Amino acid sequence: MDANQIRQKFLDFQVKHGHQVIQPAPLVLEGDPTTLFTGSGMQPLLPYLLGEPHPCGTRLTDSQPSMRLQDIDDVGDPRHTTVFEMLGNWSLGDYFKKEQIHNFFEFLTREVGLDPHKLYVTCFIGNDKYGIPKDTEAAEIWQEVFKEAGIDAKIAEIGSAANGDERGIKDGERIFFYDDHENWWSRGGGCESTPIGDPCGPDSEVFYDFGEDKQDVEKYGKSHPASDGARFMEIGNQVFMQYRRNPDGTFSELEHKNVDFGGGLERITAASIGSFDVFKISLLKPIIDKLEQISGKNYDNNTDEMRIIADHTRGAYLLAAQGLTPSNKTQGYAMRRLIRRAILRALDLGISTNFLSEIVPIIADNYRDLPDNILTHRESALDVLLKEERAFRTTLNKGMKEMLKMAAKQSLSGRDLFKLQDTYGFPLELSVEECYKRGIDMSEHYRAEFDAALKEQRERSQTASKGMFKGGLEDHGEQTIKYHTATHLLLAALQKLISPDIVQKGSNTTSERTRFDFNCDHKLTPEEIRAVEDQVNEWISADLPVVHAEYDKAYARDTLHAHGQFWDKYPEQLTVYTVGDSEKPISCEVCGGPHVEHTGIIGHFKIVKEESSSAGVRRIKAVLE
Repeated sequence: MDANQIRQKFLDFQVKHGHQVIQPAPLVLEGDPTTLFTGSGMQPLLPYLLGEPHPCGTRLTDSQPSMRLQDIDDVGDPRHTTVFEMLGNWSLGDYFKKEQIHNFFEFLTREVGLDPHKLYVTCFIGNDKYGIPKDTEAAEIWQEVFKEAGIDAKIAEIGSAANGDERGIKDGERIFFYDDHENWWSRGGGCESTPIGDPCGPDSEVFYDFGEDKQDVEKYGKSHPASDGARFMEIGNQVFMQYRRNPDGTFSELEHKNVDFGGGLERITAASIGSFDVFKISLLKPIIDKLEQISGKNYDNNTDEMRIIADHTRGAYLLAAQGLTPSNKTQGYAMRRLIRRAILRALDLGISTNFLSEIVPIIADNYRDLPDNILTHRESALDVLLKEERAFRTTLNKGMKEMLKMAAKQSLSGRDLFKLQDTYGFPLELSVEECYKRGIDMSEHYRAEFDAALKEQRERSQTASKGMFKGGLEDHGEQTIKYHTATHLLLAALQKLISPDIVQKGSNTTSERTRFDFNCDHKLTPEEIRAVEDQVNEWISADLPVVHAEYDKAYARDTLHAHGQFWDKYPEQLTVYTVGDSEKPISCEVCGGPHVEHTGIIGHFKIVKEESSSAGVRRIKAVLE
């Protein structure tokens, strides 16, 4: 089976067991300032794991594209990628350990066809300090399912991964107890770091054994599932959320317990074809094959370069197909970095001409089965990536000429290398590499000099940005400002007419439209949309005053009851904008501005689209006529 088949088999299997398929969230989660990208399948579902009822019920499943740029420097080995797909299923106070473990084992062995003799599992050994017992329940369930498969699964108490490196595996051992660094889940990490009030609990991971010959004992120690060696690969993790951290630091059992399962699609697919190298699965191998063809080089002799190109171009395509464009800020910068790193590695392979036009269609075809609500910009993705490739190659040519011009006069200092990066976009790593290739002299302290120049530039930028508007608008033109105020009126209308519990989950305002995301458990009816439109236009026609003032954060929150998204991140002094009567305003929000001075100049407000943005989040697009 290829990856697309396994994805569909997983979803069909979960539906057969009573789960509702939910739409995956975008890679860029609007309104979530904690992370650049969706990094796991459970991230968009956190409110429901914390107790909010989900509109689709208590049994959910999806396949969530995810991205973790913290792994970018590890790409090049056989199993790390920056982008991956997480198969997920959740029980929100419904079934628990027994049904989850039995079902996952059945899916792996019967649906995917994995040999149960190659499966190894881990459980939580307990924590005496906090009175959390060993998860013998999960271990005993695992023994049952292995016994049904004709396997006598012995238990090993390992503790720390370091202990495992020294001890290894003894005959018949298949279930391994580890400490909370390996088998405890919370948003903060181990037991000690679990945030107050958060749900948390033990987890049980499943590993696939690729054979003893894959283990480098000299480098990683003896074989065991949590080893860093190449013998075992984690393919799924079942989190059993059965505790909550109390204000006094202790833990107590939850009345309603949850299951949060995540399984790596790429890794399960790799196990299904018996390859430890995830770059040989159907989502990645066609890219590698094309790279071999256009470079004339062999994958086995150029694994690092080809793996990095395959991973980074795949990630860049998924971002472009979701409407992101390369830039020098936040997610756009991360996207630009992926593209440029891929181009630099292509140069290492001798690919000196534009190549994304040959690679991207392959990736697009690989992801033809992903839903359209995720890949909303499939048609324009190639053009976006080709434009960036052409621009970067032009930058590289200019930077190379300037570097050679500098080198003809003197040995290159770190400040020279910073100028090449800052002014000409010529990356430091490329400058250093080219200097070595061409025998160009560099300062012995180039790295420290480069870092000093970078620090100075950042300090200048911070000084220059003080006092500037931070609202995230496309620009500060008159029309954009009108849309910004209209967005405040939209939120107020939604809270008044649909639900007082509605909050902003994200917004994007330009001179041509506003886009607003909000929590809601249903699709707005045509009557509701018309009522919201009419209310906003009524407020516009009333020509209400729009005023702002500075307040202490506590006063704004507790006395004014101003609407705000991130109270814990706001400064102690903040600006509040109100619309309407000062004693009873129709809108009161924490905001940096700018806004119109009175609503009468905004124009006629028209909702042109209402759609799903992610699980439990709706999106409105509106224009001013």
